[in-house]
Formats: sequence, structure tokens, C-alpha cells
Amino acid sequence: MPASAEVQPPSDELLFNADTSGLRSRWDDIQAVFVDDPADCVQKADTLVAEVVEQVTAGFSEARSRLEAQWAKGEQASTEDLRLALQRYREFFQRLLAA
Repeated sequence: MPASAEVQPPSDELLFNADTSGLRSRWDDIQAVFVDDPADCVQKADTLVAEVVEQVTAGFSEARSRLEAQWAKGEQASTEDLRLALQRYREFFQRLLAA
């Protein structure tokens, strides 16, 4: 791999492209109406959780694709480039397990 194609660390924003404070606000709004309409509250909570799971899945999939694209270009990669790629995969793997 040429020096300019050095493997980059994964983004710190693996989980969300969306505003997490907005998601927390939506959760607070849902939770606040539980007493008035518990069934609707639970349905809205389910919908919000499904959206977040979708965002998390998309974020991890995108990050994995970026990692793969950095080393799988068909070019001859140096041992150092591959070592760095493995470090990035290890960091990514640990973040997956922590999610």
C-alpha cells in the first residue's frame, strides 16, 4: 500500500450519524406520556429502539466497509500497513463487543 493510502483509524462516530441528544429527547418525550397512554408509549419506544438499532447497524457496517476498503485494494500491502489494519480491526471488534 502506498504511504498515502495508510490505514486510517475508524471514526469515533461509529454508532450514530444522528444527533444523540435528539434521540434522548425523543425518549424523554415518550417516557413522559406513559401514565396517559401506556400502550402507545410502549409502541413508540419500540419504534425508537428499532430506529436506533438500524442506525447502529448501519454505522458499524459503514465502518467495516471503510476498514476493508483501506487494505483490500489489490495492492501489495507492507507488513506495517497490515499491522496497522489489524490494530484498527481490533479496536473496531472491541467496540462491537462493547455496544
